[in-house]
Amino acid sequence: MQRFETYLKANLPKVETFHPYYNSALEAMLLAGGKRFRPSLLLSVVEAYEPLLFEGALAPALAIEFLHTYSLIHDDLPAMDNAPLRRGFETLHITYDEATAILVGDALNTEAFYRISKAPLRDDIKIKLIELLARDGGTYGMVLGQAIDLYFENQPLTLEQVKILHTNKTAKLIATSLLMGAIIVDLPKDRQDKLYKFGIDLGLLFQIQDDIIDETQSDEEAGKTTGNDEDKNSFINIIGLGQSIKEADTLADDLQSRFNLFDNPLKKALNPIITQYLYRHR
Repeated sequence: MQRFETYLKANLPKVETFHPYYNSALEAMLLAGGKRFRPSLLLSVVEAYEPLLFEGALAPALAIEFLHTYSLIHDDLPAMDNAPLRRGFETLHITYDEATAILVGDALNTEAFYRISKAPLRDDIKIKLIELLARDGGTYGMVLGQAIDLYFENQPLTLEQVKILHTNKTAKLIATSLLMGAIIVDLPKDRQDKLYKFGIDLGLLFQIQDDIIDETQSDEEAGKTTGNDEDKNSFINIIGLGQSIKEADTLADDLQSRFNLFDNPLKKALNPIITQYLYRHR
């Protein structure tokens, strides 16, 4: 979404400081681009039902992008995946140093919640958004998934355990992006739940697709370090490339069927994202 990209560039974190590169380090991975997949999900839900709230929803959407970017910066650290490339650029610990990368990740994590607190939305809505992002982006979601992923390197898990791992590490933040949009427009609880469950399966598909890309594309094609999952519990390592593609096809077909049952405003708003990502593994 061009409006989100414009908003992001106008609202980069910037402070008055004599530090020689603190601000440029904060900006680097945000300006490097990315899919903007998660904020697009939130904004699409808002656009579908309450377009007048779109401007107010930009700050929570930016918060999701900040938190996601922090997770990538930390994921690439030497203590984790030790990756030199992200979004087609050097990772921060390569460009600067490891301490800078850690601190930038810390800054973007906390900045996410600061931006929600300053959003032009009702206080009760902001509190709920902070709760959801903290829950699924932290202890009970993404951080838990990362901890499982790292601890069980070189220890093959079952397929069900791998799904639990990636539900936490990847899927919950995608699901909560949809749910945060539903909270902003005050959708009924049953529809919030359906969107969240849709997002969980969309997130699992997204992870299987990333594993397929890691196996089949070069660093240049993917814009990040590939072939770096030999010790990981990726879908490729557990069930193989062919079965992973079948798993992705089955999940994508199911998501397409469920998407077709959405009401027309939501289908219209989400269709560009669904069209772009649902079968990207093919």
